[in-house]
Amino acid sequence: METHVGSPGVNITIFALFVAVTLVIVLRASKNNRTAADFYAGGRAFTGQQNGIAIAGDYLSAASFLGIAGAIAIYGYDGFLYSIGFLVAWLVALLLVAELLRNTGRFTMADVLSFRMRQRPVRTAAATSTLAVSFFYLLAQMAGAGGLVALLLGVTDRGGQGVVIAVVGALMVFYVLVGGMKGTTWVQIVKAVLLITGAFVMTIWVLAQHDFNLSQLLGAAVDSAGGAAGLLDPMNQYGASDTSKLDFISLALALVLGTAGLPHVLMRFYTVPTSRDARHSVTWAIALIGLFYLLTLVLGYGAGALVGPEEILGAPGGVNSAAPLLAYELGGTILLGVIAAVAFATILAVVAGLTITASASFAHDVYANVIKKGEVEPNDEVRVARITAVVIGAVAIVGGIFANGQNIAFLVALAFAVAASANLPVILYSLFWRRFNTQGAVWSIYGGLLTAVTLIVFSPVVSGKPVNPATGRSPSMLQDVDFHWFPLDNPGIISIPAGFLFGFVGARLSKEYNKAKYAEMEVRSLTGAGAEKATSAH
Repeated sequence: METHVGSPGVNITIFALFVAVTLVIVLRASKNNRTAADFYAGGRAFTGQQNGIAIAGDYLSAASFLGIAGAIAIYGYDGFLYSIGFLVAWLVALLLVAELLRNTGRFTMADVLSFRMRQRPVRTAAATSTLAVSFFYLLAQMAGAGGLVALLLGVTDRGGQGVVIAVVGALMVFYVLVGGMKGTTWVQIVKAVLLITGAFVMTIWVLAQHDFNLSQLLGAAVDSAGGAAGLLDPMNQYGASDTSKLDFISLALALVLGTAGLPHVLMRFYTVPTSRDARHSVTWAIALIGLFYLLTLVLGYGAGALVGPEEILGAPGGVNSAAPLLAYELGGTILLGVIAAVAFATILAVVAGLTITASASFAHDVYANVIKKGEVEPNDEVRVARITAVVIGAVAIVGGIFANGQNIAFLVALAFAVAASANLPVILYSLFWRRFNTQGAVWSIYGGLLTAVTLIVFSPVVSGKPVNPATGRSPSMLQDVDFHWFPLDNPGIISIPAGFLFGFVGARLSKEYNKAKYAEMEVRSLTGAGAEKATSAH
């Protein structure tokens, strides 16, 4: 197969056009960034509907578009399980987290956790966890950028792809430095509309080529895969052994429980004026995300039928190239350029959202409340957030170069596992358990985080997978080494219960807890009384 598809010149032109439009949006939004609330929460000026579209834009990352479409094209039924897990997870966020968090906090997850506990240890732990989850999520987006641009421009050597990843990192840092949350939110709204529209057009096009008959499409995908009926059977990817079945359960737990602990999703609840708007925005997000994941089913099987597994796996970017190759097959160079530019805008918007979350967490929680003990000028806090964004960008670029070539839906699942292990237990305990205390919160965050990260480092994801004869490379991040001892790719089945257990034991071993503060928090989280006063203070 040729090393690129379409015309690199046309692809670069459409890319540049999309980047120029998003930069104009960011620059226009930046004129209103005067306070910390403007920079972190967009001045709380977005409606529930706008925020819902932005949440969909934040959540429908490169993993949703490129990774899931590729996974369905290659693995069929098992690939669609990512879509189901990512969607069902929103019910946890809607029922247990969204409204209560909006009522209790101001800018970050740590505002909620530290409400009735000692500020410094809890904020430090929460910021550490936020940075870790953001790093794993950033890995996936950067890897997606490398694979996508490699496919479009014919950049096959890993050094060239590394340069591409560095350019994406530099653009993302610029978005955050200039636009803050307001600019990032508008980019996400525009991107969500473009992504869902593009996926819808491609879905109709694929169905039209198969007489709008889904059975005919599935049959064509099976024929293209050499008659492998396993494309339609469950456990095609995860049923080969007991270990892979356990891996599937671990992955499912991470996907379903991870969303409610993702810092960049939680932070979006603070960009609306009321808790009712927060709930309304999640309802909008669920509708849009659900629609999009139905479209990925057709796109994935369409890529399997019209492009074929061999061509997808042989392309630069591997599994992640299924959707762009399908666009090329359907509409040639122009549709490929448009769809790829939308995917690129997707990566930029999500990466900017992650970066602003991580930098806000460090500046607001660690710098303002731990180092300066709350005695800080808002402008100083925003300045530190901007410096942190530059550092995070540099770290993400280096990590993305190492993760290049991995399936990005799978990499995002690792971020979900870390979020579900470190953040979800402490959020639920803080909101619903009267006896929960500072020691429990710190044990829960660090216990879940260290368990998840340790198991990932010593898993086959990082080292030890056999070399793939088709590519001549191991699917693991590090080549030619093997120090793995944990057999599963995803640590969720161990690390999520560990996070809950550490929190329970830590809280029980300490007698300290603030009964009056819990009562105040309970009233505020359920009714919103006092929330507006807290959010306008500073």
